[in-house]
Amino acid sequence: MTTATSDGAYTFDNGAPDAVPQMQALESFLDPITTRRLASPVLRPGAACWEVGAGGGSMARRIARATGEKGHVLATDIDPTHLTADGNLRVRRHDVRTEAPPGDVYDLIHARLVLLHLPDRRRVLRTLAGALAPGGWLVVEEFDCTAPQRVLTAPTDDAAKLFAQVMDAMMGVLEDHGADLGWAQDVHTEMALAGLTDVDTITHSQSWAGGSTGASLYETNSRQLEPDLLAAGLSPQQLDAFRRLLRDPGFAVMSYHFVSTRGRDPHRR
Repeated sequence: MTTATSDGAYTFDNGAPDAVPQMQALESFLDPITTRRLASPVLRPGAACWEVGAGGGSMARRIARATGEKGHVLATDIDPTHLTADGNLRVRRHDVRTEAPPGDVYDLIHARLVLLHLPDRRRVLRTLAGALAPGGWLVVEEFDCTAPQRVLTAPTDDAAKLFAQVMDAMMGVLEDHGADLGWAQDVHTEMALAGLTDVDTITHSQSWAGGSTGASLYETNSRQLEPDLLAAGLSPQQLDAFRRLLRDPGFAVMSYHFVSTRGRDPHRR
């Protein structure tokens, strides 16, 4: 995932020092869920697939293995630094906001944690829907950032309050950069309006303990957004305390709500 800002710059840079641990944390949490959502009949051997905003490439590789030798997978990102072509997996630098869909049409298009950050997300969703082959599937997965990350256990009340304060500031930074924190709730409706059928949505959340891979995602995000968080009024001492809290096994919080929506092109194959 690479995050676009309203002025065309990027908040989460694939080349930043914390990009790799960020992507690893996301992959550890999300890949099992996404894999289940892409199971047959959505993903079939021999399918032509497009992974949009492929990030570290973990799902592109999984899809490539599932499609087999007769399948074709294209992984795109505005910064494909961490993507490697291999076998039936091709890599291309591509900006889904401004460039036409690459290639012909696809049996599966998957975009995870991408459209949330794009100001013209509705237009992009319709573009993706229009690039489906007859009967093809579009799968869009996002975090619902309007759902509070509920603290389950904390060493002190002040620690719980600090977590909420820093998270509020991070959400404010993302909004300032053009993100729609509630977009995940709109995807189902937008797919239906785009003419897709068999649209269905699931939501997943789980507890993240201090020191876990999930909790580390909050820490890496705070490091990547640190200049903006300091500008928003947080102190270096507060950010240090926030990061220590995320490594404390006595701390636990509910994860972001992960919303996975899929829909199918209505035309016969």
